[in-house]
Amino acid sequence: MPDQPLRQALPVIDIAGLMDGARLAGIAAEIRAACTGPGFFYIRNHGVPDAVISAAVTAARRFFHLPAEVKAATRATLVHRGWHAAGGAVMAGATKPDLKEFFSIGLDLPADHPVVLAGEKLRGPNQWPAEVPELQPAMEAYYAAMMECGAQLMRAIAVSLDLPPDFFAAHYTLPLQRTQAVFYPPQPPDDTEGFGVAPHTDFGCITLLWQDDSGGLEVKERQSGAWIPAPPLPGTLVINVGDLLGRWSNDRFASTPHRVVNRSGHERMSIATFHDPNFQAPIDPRALGATQALYPPTTAGGHILECFAKAFAYRKGG
Repeated sequence: MPDQPLRQALPVIDIAGLMDGARLAGIAAEIRAACTGPGFFYIRNHGVPDAVISAAVTAARRFFHLPAEVKAATRATLVHRGWHAAGGAVMAGATKPDLKEFFSIGLDLPADHPVVLAGEKLRGPNQWPAEVPELQPAMEAYYAAMMECGAQLMRAIAVSLDLPPDFFAAHYTLPLQRTQAVFYPPQPPDDTEGFGVAPHTDFGCITLLWQDDSGGLEVKERQSGAWIPAPPLPGTLVINVGDLLGRWSNDRFASTPHRVVNRSGHERMSIATFHDPNFQAPIDPRALGATQALYPPTTAGGHILECFAKAFAYRKGG
């Protein structure tokens, strides 16, 4: 296994007051410092009830403990909803699949919704296992709470990028937000090469992460290149910049490599929410004030589809 990480704390930002805008400017300044620094930070007083988190974690854990042949009834489709079996995700540059499985949901749209009828990719209904009926209400409540938290964070991020607070809101009317519960088995002590998630950057705009008390998340420190821990802190979520926001902001806020190594000796769980905009949202650095754009214009959906095609085995040839 790679070197043991150095000890170094990441910023912790209290966002109390952000929901009503009372502290918007001050929180935006803290977020700017975090996003131009390590690219990762914690938030506390985020407004997501403990009961909502606990219900989602408990239901997801019960699902992951089902036999594989039962979970396979909700195997992921091309709209990226359902169960992703272990071995199906390989990060860019990795030589082995990630040691994880996950269950993914998104904005639930019926078959007769206009964007589904129009053939927009990654759109459609979620899948739910009959064996764990509590998973649907628990995950839907979690998804909605993260949607609200993410929307408030994007207001602060807009201000931190010298934009109007509501700049991003128009691009989040039918967001591509994805929430995935992730299960990591314990890694064998003699495993010197495996990763729960190999070093990578996230594909989307921002990620909101809940993690259990196992530890294992590590962030690559930009100046030294050392891997620093992002341990679980009670009452917090971990936030990081993804590639899409990096591209949109012309790398004013760049994504940061990170990885998961489950050294705990027992199973690990996390729930990651990728708070991403509408499929057709135009991603153009010039719209955020760049005079010399580092990236050509694209759409949020186009960018994410390209990333998915490279990372996930279930999409190969699909």
